[in-house]
Amino acid sequence: MNAFFAELRQTIVPDRDSKHGPLPPLLLAMTFVTGLVDAFSYLVLGHVFVANMTGNVVFFGFALAGARGFSITASLVALAAFWCGALAGGRIGASLSSHRGRLMSGAASIEAALLAVAVALAALSPSPVTGVYRYALIVVMAVAMGVQNATARRLAVPDLTTTVLTLTITGIAADSVVARGRGSVAGRRLIAVFAMLVGALMGALLVIHVDLVYPLVIALVVLVIVAITAQRAGTADPKWVRDE
Repeated sequence: MNAFFAELRQTIVPDRDSKHGPLPPLLLAMTFVTGLVDAFSYLVLGHVFVANMTGNVVFFGFALAGARGFSITASLVALAAFWCGALAGGRIGASLSSHRGRLMSGAASIEAALLAVAVALAALSPSPVTGVYRYALIVVMAVAMGVQNATARRLAVPDLTTTVLTLTITGIAADSVVARGRGSVAGRRLIAVFAMLVGALMGALLVIHVDLVYPLVIALVVLVIVAITAQRAGTADPKWVRDE
């Protein structure tokens, strides 16, 4: 139990000399953003995700089978846009790999710029969101999530991928002492699951009961904070910025 709470603390408020510095809480913030934007995309743009590409592959299969409410075009557009974002994120990661603070700040800034465009599109779009606005929002947000996912992959902080939880949830069980594993790092993994859950819950509540643009506004604010924090934390060139 002590190890569990120690993992939670180190993930949320890491020590200054920790291996990954402030990256764990910043990646948790991005995980929260994932919940917000996927809640928006699924509830506002139809049965499509902009971050969860596993879901889109499944939805594409449903659409091919003729299931009602699923779109072949929307699924393919989301997949293609996410791929482009991941490609861009990979190039950004390659050019900034020597300084993880600049990588996190740069990627979050690009993502924030894309989310700002999404906020404008959502504010201008009719209700329900259809046609050009629907696909423009899918493209902009999926590209942003592709950049985020590629960046998290490059940063390689264990169990904080920001968009994928299947392996995280599997690890909680499969690596546990009950399963004769070496310990599941359940604290970090559970807080990642919780961050996405809270984002999805907040996003859904805002879309259903308040205004559809608010989840994107909150996501934008969070990303701006992440970008500024990463930039300032890495200015003094601490040890955690080096990928060693």
